[in-house]
Amino acid sequence: MPGMGAVATTFMAGVIAARRGIAKPIGSLTQMGTVRIGKRSDNNSPKIQDYIPIANMKDIAFGGWDIFPDNAYEAALRAGVLEKSLLSELKEELSAIKPMKAVFEQAYVKRLNGPNVKTGTSKMDLALQLMEDIKQFKATNNCERLVAVWCGSTEVYREAGEVHQTLALFEKGLELSADAISPSQIYAYACLKMGVPYANGAPNLSSDTPALMELAKKQGLPLTGKDFKTGQTLIKTILAPGFKARLLGLEGWYSTNILGNRDGEVLDDPESFKSKEVTKLGVIDTILQPDLYPDLYSNISHVVRINYYPPRGDNKEGWDNIDIKGWLGYPMQIKVNFLCRDSILAAPLVLDLALFMDFAHRAGMSGVQEWLSFYWKSPMVPKEGMHPEHDLFIQLMKLKNTLRHTMGDDLVTHLGDEHYD
Repeated sequence: MPGMGAVATTFMAGVIAARRGIAKPIGSLTQMGTVRIGKRSDNNSPKIQDYIPIANMKDIAFGGWDIFPDNAYEAALRAGVLEKSLLSELKEELSAIKPMKAVFEQAYVKRLNGPNVKTGTSKMDLALQLMEDIKQFKATNNCERLVAVWCGSTEVYREAGEVHQTLALFEKGLELSADAISPSQIYAYACLKMGVPYANGAPNLSSDTPALMELAKKQGLPLTGKDFKTGQTLIKTILAPGFKARLLGLEGWYSTNILGNRDGEVLDDPESFKSKEVTKLGVIDTILQPDLYPDLYSNISHVVRINYYPPRGDNKEGWDNIDIKGWLGYPMQIKVNFLCRDSILAAPLVLDLALFMDFAHRAGMSGVQEWLSFYWKSPMVPKEGMHPEHDLFIQLMKLKNTLRHTMGDDLVTHLGDEHYD
């Protein structure tokens, strides 16, 4: 995991606690979810972890990089997500997980700085150092396979440039330390070169460039991203499909967040917020399809704000005001106040993505894994110009149908008596 802050340490502590039977892995599809096989009357709905050959949670070894040298126990204490009493029970295992020196560039995350960083003669040199870290971690922990999930901070907003268009140009850019190549792209490159499937948990321009998608294809590796779908956007992908299903119009959706953790501090920088804003704003239009329903959705006022408020810590508060219209255009309003815990919602996603990406790799899947769109604010698509699927319920159907397909079972389409009884 690049980034061993609140999300990563909450994930690690949670897995360790679940392995010991101290707590339940609530929110994890791989651990608690089921999948129906065959007709409803068959009553055959095994747990996903019993249906597909995913890795056992007990067999996960943890590692990562961070700009701060704190071990996972110290970092978890500092993050303030989990109770000290729980962390004290896990102290021995968490204290043994120490971050490797990180690749970091101040220009890409302006509000953070830390001492535990690599130095090198070029960005290619830094990438090679990461590759050596990966090699050493695999050997030290006796791992058979590896998966990478970005859990670091949001970088400033950037669009793909010439250096991102082909693998050859990207590698030349690494040698020349091109300004347009960010730390997250260096991590993605190093992981893919080492045969490690890669999931991008932030809105950064990272593996979603032609150059790195070319590398993934060349290496036969799965890619997925981007930006964990946790709080406010999760609510949008639940509510917006309902409005569209009932053909209720939408006039405006005003969203604001207050957040006090390290992510909130980073997003207080306008350039980093721009990265997050782009992933948040794209959801509603894609779900509601204003081109198909102009009378209902052609002129939506969609506003998103994030405010850094230190007293909140990791307990993010999201406020939504939704102006809808019904029969004959009569206006109505919905108010949502979601007091969520950011890392508590993100941690099970890290677990699921690690296990599903490992499964995808072993199943011979490569390139963009659209069936994992369920987990992302801004799902990657395999071709430029394609629109991602944002409807949470369609995403879940695609995910479970993909699992059925890999196991040689019939897809559930609700067509035909064989499934609809």
